[in-house]
Amino acid sequence: MTHTEHIPTAHPQIKAILFDLDGTLLDTAPDLVAAVNALRGEYNLPPLSFDTALSMVGKGAHNLIQRALTHEQPLTFDTDIAYAHFAAHYHRINGDATREYKGVSEVLHALHAQGHRLGIVTNKPTEFTLPLIQQFGWSGLFSSVVCGDTLTVRKPLPEPLLHALSEMNSSVESALMVGDSMNDALAAQAAECACVILDYGYNEGQPVREALKKWPHIPVHSDFASALHSFLP
Repeated sequence: MTHTEHIPTAHPQIKAILFDLDGTLLDTAPDLVAAVNALRGEYNLPPLSFDTALSMVGKGAHNLIQRALTHEQPLTFDTDIAYAHFAAHYHRINGDATREYKGVSEVLHALHAQGHRLGIVTNKPTEFTLPLIQQFGWSGLFSSVVCGDTLTVRKPLPEPLLHALSEMNSSVESALMVGDSMNDALAAQAAECACVILDYGYNEGQPVREALKKWPHIPVHSDFASALHSFLP
């Protein structure tokens, strides 16, 4: 039996809750896909279908750009220039078509009022993350916001989760990771942190329920509030 099999599917002592952002709290897909296709236009590439572009989301902006520009065939490009183009397009529309998932704000405010420490651990760059937190009225709810450029590594490595918990003065034994993808599940596993996954997110185009069949100890939910209630009765 591996150590990950000891992670409980319910934990009465949860005091710190870490959330992924894209595909977990917010449906950012329309804006991300629009920015990706605007970037491709800069390189005289045709737009990708919505599902194809969305399948590239999950491992950070630089990975997204690399995949978006080399989808059909290899392409030589300056990474910094490509990122600058993408950032300009995304800044222009970030939040325009983004929507929170059902019940998210209500649950976040309730958890905060109950004294839970909340944090965000996302692979999204800081410059795109903080404006969304402000736009949706969540400023002040989170004790830690760890983004894709906060550290030199990102999920699925465990360091971003552990860094957030350190900033929150919380132990991994009292923490829960809430996400929508294998990146979140793998990071939680590596950190030996309890985890719950939502199946309405992105997971790079692959059904997350299918991917998690080999890990039945990680619960999968279709509703945000229900996922939290399963750990916080």
